[in-house]
This record gives sequence, structure tokens and C-alpha cells, in this order.
Amino acid sequence: MPTFWRHIVKTIVVVGATGLQGRAVTAQLLADGWQVRAVTRDPDAASARALAQAGADVVRAEMDDLASLVAAAEGAYGLFSVQPTVGSPGTPAGFSAEDEVRWGRNVADAAHAAGVRHLVYASLAGVGRHNTEKLPRNSISKWRIEQHISRLGLPATFLRPVSFMENYTGAYHLHDGTVATAFAADTPQQVMAVDDVGAFAALAFAQPGEWIGRAVDLAGDELTPRQIAAAISEAVGRPLPYVQIPIDAIAQIGEEFAFAYTWLNERGYRADVAFTRALHPGLMNLRTWLQRTGAAQIAGFLASQETTEQNR
Repeated sequence: MPTFWRHIVKTIVVVGATGLQGRAVTAQLLADGWQVRAVTRDPDAASARALAQAGADVVRAEMDDLASLVAAAEGAYGLFSVQPTVGSPGTPAGFSAEDEVRWGRNVADAAHAAGVRHLVYASLAGVGRHNTEKLPRNSISKWRIEQHISRLGLPATFLRPVSFMENYTGAYHLHDGTVATAFAADTPQQVMAVDDVGAFAALAFAQPGEWIGRAVDLAGDELTPRQIAAAISEAVGRPLPYVQIPIDAIAQIGEEFAFAYTWLNERGYRADVAFTRALHPGLMNLRTWLQRTGAAQIAGFLASQETTEQNR
């Protein structure tokens, strides 16, 4: 962030600060010299204390409590908004698509009420195609939040990332010594490192003239699930073959989940990796992410699994 701009801009509020994207955005903003007000429902949690130790001002607010959100946003220049997505790792029990929409709208209403001058909303790649094709429910939820932000007339940026590489660091995609998903084995899938969402959010806040009013699909790499499994195997030094979970098995969990996987297999996000890299030349591909942080996270998860098995 340019020095002269730092003297004008004081605080960025990060709603959802202890989540995957929120932590990445908070870290990047702090590194760039912004003051960060990290919003969480539990300031005493270990994740919140870590943000405070890193230099963030941790405040309590609930996305279901509009008044608390307005209080958290008062006096801030900018606000980063992200909500849980149904079915994603770490989603609260019982959380629904309507909860996501309500929370996203509440955050936007709070930003509007507090006079925030730049809202950056973490959406999802592909939502801009809502007029031309049927989208998965999680995409529709994010589109509805985008529409609400637009109706409010907020100065906003919509960052639309694809699926995160971090989904391959735990039980979401790692099962019994394999990489297992319902993606077709040889159909390219787009992925992105969550730290790069932090980089884009910081870029948007630092260059409001270029980013307010933009909606940008973002992707860091595109590989088949077999290629992803091979890259992970090489990085961690042990074979983790790819196993395709039948769509019928996913449908037993929920038809919406099955449709989402089918949509990704047949249509996909279709973000422009080269364009994303042109905007942010430091963008990580899968191998770079594995070298920097991914392989260590995956190895740690596999080791913990083995320890658990040994103790049974």
C-alpha cells in the first residue's frame, strides 16, 4: 500500500476473520500496513487470539445481529465480507443457504449504515452466468448477496474465487490414503490458494479507483484430479492415488451436492488463469502452493490420521 494512502485510510473491517479466507485477508492487510478490525463471534477463541497477537483489533459481532455488525463497522474505511458456504469444510452444523444469504445481506446493510467507503465481498466464480444456466445452490446464494450489495449502491468489489487448494489438506478430499472426490478423473478442475484471495483483497483496497465496481473470477491453476493427486503424492513423498466417488453416493448425502459436482464436471467455473495472473503476478499454481505451505499441511494431516489409527 502506498505510504500516502496509508495516512488517509485507517481501518479495514474483516468479517469472518477467523475463517480460511478471513485469516488470509487479515494477514495480508496487516503485512501491507493497514489497521485491521477482525470481527468474530468469540474473541476468546484460540484463532481470534492469534489474530490479536498478529496485530489485529479483535471485536465481537454476530452476522445474525445487525446492530453488532454496525457497531463493528463504525468509523472504518473498508470492509471485507465472507460467509460460510453450505457443504464446505468448517461450515456450522445446521447452516443453510438461507442463513448464508441472510448473513451476507446483514453485513452489507451494516457497511451501508456505517458509511463504509469500500466493501470487498468474497463471492464465487461462475455466479455471473446466472442468466444463462442453472447454477448450484451455493452459487445462487452468493449471487443473491451480490445483488443486495448492488441494490444498496455500495462502492464494492466482488472477488469470485474458484475452489481452494486448501480443500486438499484434510478430510474433505483425503480419505484412507487416497485423494477422493466426485470430480471426473480426467476433467480439469480449477483451484486457487486462499492466500491469493488475501492478496487480491489487499490489492482492491489499495487501488479503489481500479477495483470499485468490478466483479472478477479468480483461479490459480487448472488440473485434472489425477494430476492434482500426482502433484500431492510427489510433494509429500508418498503415493496418494486418485479415487473417484460415484455421483450416486454423493446424491445419497444430498441432491444439491450431487448437482454441484455434476456442474463442475460438465460446465465448471471457467475463470481465466492467465488473466488472474496478469492482475497478480505472484499468483500461486498448485506446485508453488505445495512447496510453500500445502505439502506441510497435508503431511501433518496424514501423520495425525496415522496416530489416531495407532491409538485405536
